[in-house]
Amino acid sequence: MDTRKYHLHDGRMGAALAVRVTPRASRNEITEIMPDGTIKVRLTAPMTDGEGNKALTKFLSEVLGVPVSKIDILGGLSGNDKLLSVLDIDTEEAHQRILAYLE
Repeated sequence: MDTRKYHLHDGRMGAALAVRVTPRASRNEITEIMPDGTIKVRLTAPMTDGEGNKALTKFLSEVLGVPVSKIDILGGLSGNDKLLSVLDIDTEEAHQRILAYLE
């Protein structure tokens, strides 16, 4: 007899990205991947009123080729250092797409 009051399910797969944002830049761009794996991103938007977060997810969706709805900011909503989850793409594929952007 199963007495559990919850059910187990498969989670969605994705990549976790550490990002450091420089706001109010002249253009949106990825400038480098730091030695610790953090991705440095420059954005034209300021980091106020959620504008920077919206600009970041939109820009990274274009670079990674995934819908904006697949990108979530898990940590650092109000700061410049952020942790992002990108669903339906594995870490290696995300890394390759970022390297292709940098070339």
